[in-house]
Parts: sequence; C-alpha cells; structure tokens
Amino acid sequence: MAIHVTVGIRNPADRDRVWEGLFLVDTGATDCLVPRQHLEAIGLEPEGERVYELADGSPTLVGVAVARVEFMGDFVGATVMFGEPDAEPLLGVTALESVGIEVDPRNQTLKKQPAVRLK
Repeated sequence: MAIHVTVGIRNPADRDRVWEGLFLVDTGATDCLVPRQHLEAIGLEPEGERVYELADGSPTLVGVAVARVEFMGDFVGATVMFGEPDAEPLLGVTALESVGIEVDPRNQTLKKQPAVRLK
C-alpha cells in the first residue's frame, strides 16, 4: 500500500500561480518530482540541472527549480525536479522532514510531529 497526499506546487515569484495534484510519498526520494508541463504552466523553468541516481542505480540528469510546496496545512521552499509528462508526482523526504511530518510505515499514514527536529 502506498501513501498519497494532495500537494500544491506554487510559483514563489507569483503566488497566484499554483498546480495541485496527488503525490506519492516517497521516503527514498530526496526531492520532489513534478511532471514538467505542470511546472511550466505555473511559470517555473529549470534553474539548473542535477544528477540523480535512479532506483536501479543508473544516473540521470534532471532540470531543477525551487517551488513553494504546500501540504497538510504547511509549506516549505523545496527543490522540484522537472519530470517526464507521464511521471507520477513524488513528495520527497526533505519536504516532509522540513515541516515535521513523519511516515508511519506500519499504519501507512503521515504524522505531524509537535515540533520540527533541529538535530
């Protein structure tokens, strides 16, 4: 069973421009992945490229930018990867940890912690 959560991706330079979708919570992914067309629709373009390692160990070069990522009543400025048009949106572990959300794998739920860890 997979955990999904509704996430808003907002252009930090123009907060009226937002795309909302259902994201797979992926604790194996560091950053968030969004299909390219949705990022472009809200005015985001790649600010650079980064090499990521895929699940099979192979490297891939991906365009990246910073977006305002909003979920579960909170937000964080996070790196978003420009994914292929048919890619499933992914919510990575950095965004989760930045707002104090932990994954409960036994119950397949997300838990908001009372405070964000500084250590």
